[in-house]
Amino acid sequence: MSSITPTVGASTERSIAMEEAAAVDEAAERKKAAAATGLMWKAPAAMVLVQLIITGLIMLSKVVISRGMFIFALHAYRSAFGTICILPFAVFYERGKWKEMNWRAFGWICLNSCIGYAVPTCLNYYGLRDTTPSYAAVFQNIVPLITFILSIVFRMEKLRFRTVTGSLKVAGILVAVGGTMFLSFYKGKTLHLWGSILHYHSYEQEHAANHHVRGTILLLGSSLTFACWYPIQSMVNKVYPHKYWSSIATCFLGGLQTTLIGIILRRDRNTWKLGWDLQLLTIVYTGVLATAVRYNLESWAVTKRGPVYPPMFIPLITVFTTVLGSIFLGDAITIGSLLGAATVITGLYIFLWGKSKELHRN
Repeated sequence: MSSITPTVGASTERSIAMEEAAAVDEAAERKKAAAATGLMWKAPAAMVLVQLIITGLIMLSKVVISRGMFIFALHAYRSAFGTICILPFAVFYERGKWKEMNWRAFGWICLNSCIGYAVPTCLNYYGLRDTTPSYAAVFQNIVPLITFILSIVFRMEKLRFRTVTGSLKVAGILVAVGGTMFLSFYKGKTLHLWGSILHYHSYEQEHAANHHVRGTILLLGSSLTFACWYPIQSMVNKVYPHKYWSSIATCFLGGLQTTLIGIILRRDRNTWKLGWDLQLLTIVYTGVLATAVRYNLESWAVTKRGPVYPPMFIPLITVFTTVLGSIFLGDAITIGSLLGAATVITGLYIFLWGKSKELHRN
């Protein structure tokens, strides 16, 4: 009898331990499921918020540029506020890492600040001045496609035309390029869906109409140079993998370059003067939301969902700027602009579909 009792006790202890382990596993599964459910709506919500932030940036920039703000001053102040806003993140997350920057890393960051940041941003501002926010937003969609083309040219990526993924990517590029050409050369009937809230730009509409071709060339140049940011940034990450300090250096050096060029072009103090007006609001908005908040949300999304995920939401910028630009600024919505934008968006999604299949296979 005494020999049976320890056996029963040990069996009871094992069953209790098994029940506790099962309860721990069940709690872990519930926690994992809750995290997955939260990620299902948090990641899309974050990316939609990013596109709204970019839409606000485009529209505010259009207004202040049309009202005569010097573009180099706008970029210089934007860079200064962006540097200040990212600095706390660098100090908190990457304390002391700035000491690891060597001359090689500094050289790549200088190149990135010029070709990947200052030049495309200023070209985009000049193109935005000559066109409309909705038209300029379409060129955001072709940046991933140009990046892919440059990667092939510089042999950073293989085409693999005979594979399904390669065919999808090539088809997406051709469709998107065709949509861009359609958007540039065909207008069609103007749709009068609603009246505009801000009646400020009778001159701006005439100016955009007279310089549409020039604006298109500038926007294409902006997309082409901005596409260079991705391969250059990948090199920066290899030689200096501290993203916050590299972003601070890029913002600071890019702003320094435009400041020097701007001073050479215009030395009048009034050109650089800021007041308590829409110009200051645009600069603060750009530094806080369009630089610091946007950067952190996109970095988080890439970490959680991969590098293909954020570009999937770029077409929303076209939708938001078309609707809000028409409501607030009175920009015309034409049949050609709708069809061209839809074609570009379709091409982008075909390309991203092929890219996602390739990443999944690898």
